[in-house]
This record gives sequence, structure tokens and C-alpha cells, in this order.
Amino acid sequence: MAIIINSETRVLVTGFTGRIGSFHAQDMINHGTNVVGGVTPGKGGMTHLGLPVFNTVKGAVAETEADMVISFVPPPFAADSIMEAADAGIKTCVCIADGLPTQDMIRVKRYMRRYKEEKRMRLIGPICAGVITPGQAFAGLMPPHIYKPGRVGIVSRSGTLGYEAASQMSERGIGVSSSIGIGGDPINGSSFKDIMELFEADPDTDAVVLVGEIGGPQEAEAAEYIRDHMTKPVAAYIAGLSAPKGRRMGHAGAIVSAFGESAQEKVDILKQAGVSIVPTPSSFGDVVEKMVA
Repeated sequence: MAIIINSETRVLVTGFTGRIGSFHAQDMINHGTNVVGGVTPGKGGMTHLGLPVFNTVKGAVAETEADMVISFVPPPFAADSIMEAADAGIKTCVCIADGLPTQDMIRVKRYMRRYKEEKRMRLIGPICAGVITPGQAFAGLMPPHIYKPGRVGIVSRSGTLGYEAASQMSERGIGVSSSIGIGGDPINGSSFKDIMELFEADPDTDAVVLVGEIGGPQEAEAAEYIRDHMTKPVAAYIAGLSAPKGRRMGHAGAIVSAFGESAQEKVDILKQAGVSIVPTPSSFGDVVEKMVA
């Protein structure tokens, strides 16, 4: 079953004919993702990578019955592409763009609230690695060959640390049910808690690896959910143990500005919730292997 994406998901690529969109769309197609077409305004009616190009998401959905959008639209226009996907009835939008203005993301979050929760599009990202269900499909930037199909879920703010966790697990014969990159922006579409709820309900996931970092309350919110609702074991790594307060480290959201936002404070909160702590990036495999044994 997995979560968010599977072999039947019908994926539409926005920013399809651009250099970045073309490269990653071809990679997704090569690895079995059911890409049904793409959107580039002004190029509707063309064929690109052997697939139809549309002027609008709504027009593409009418023709292809797409239910997921992956957006490679550049940051200045990415918010509009997200809202267009929401209006077209898309179930999930994965936004890759790095550097969306904060005001744009506030506008997107407010815009999406016009839809009832049960009909509201799920947004993954921005500035994220994407989503993958190994052996079935992926929509994003991740290298699919490092993911072995299995029963451990991964949810990560950092793309590369999510890859590292999957690679170390694969070396030990531990596979991944689905891996979700939620992105490093201070205002993102889906939180750790949102994804943990999906993994808890997924019959094909037996355990979860959470990869967090300094800044923001999301790890603490996830810890509360894990403590009160999770029946599956969870391991977590928090990046930024040596980060000084008030200085941004990498992602826009990776800045310590309040209590509970430092790496050590998050580690302590997660420990108290019964989570197994991954002490260093090189120990994902060891900790997960012991957790699922």
C-alpha cells in the first residue's frame, strides 16, 4: 500500500519542458513512475519526452486524470503553480523549488484553507527531495537505486540525510516502504506529524525513521504525536548539535530562535517520547537494525 505515491499514481509535471523539469521527468519515467504528461504555458499541444504538453493543470487533469503534480516551476512562480494544482482537484502536489518568498507560502497556506479538509490538496515541500515508494514510483530528486523495497518509512527535512538513512539501511538488507521529504522551509506544506499519521495508518510500514534539524517546533509536535498515538517504533536523527543560536544553517528554517528549537532540546524531547536516537549520521543503519530486530 505505502503512502502518497504508488505504481498507479498518475503524475503530472509542471515546468515540464524546462531543463530541470525535463531531466527529472525522464528519470522518473525511466524508473517506472506513471508520468502522464506535463504543463508549460504557451506550449500546449506539443509532445515532450513522448508525452503531451498542456497549457494549464486543469486542462491536463481533464485529459489525463492526473492526481499528483510535481512542480519544477522556478521560485518566483511556484506559488501560483501550487494554487493552480489545488484548483484543478489534484490530490498531492510536490514542490521542489528552493527559495519561495515567505509571503508566497503564507498566501498558499491561506489559499488552500478555502477547501474543506477532506478535499484539500496535500502539499509536500517546498525545497524538498520529493516522495518515493521503492520498486513502484517516485516524484522528486532522489536517486532511486539506493532505496530497497521494505517496511520502514522515512520522513526527512533534509534530502541528503534521508538518502543517507536509506543507503545505510539498504546495506543491512533493510528496505523502505515510502520515503517522504517534507522540505526545509520554515513554512512547509506537510509537517512531520502529518506524515507520521500516514505511516501509523499504513499496514505496509512497521517502523519509521525521522530526520529532523534545528529550528521550528515540528520535531516537538511529532514527539507528542509519537508518545500519544504511535504504536510503531521510531528512530530519529536531529542535525545541528553544534549550531550556534540565531545563525541560519543551510535551510531557511534551520535557525535556533526559541526554546525547544536546538538540536539537543529536540533530542531530549524525542527521547522522552520513547524514540530511539540516532547519534551521528553514520549510525542510521546500526540504530534502525537494532530497532527492527
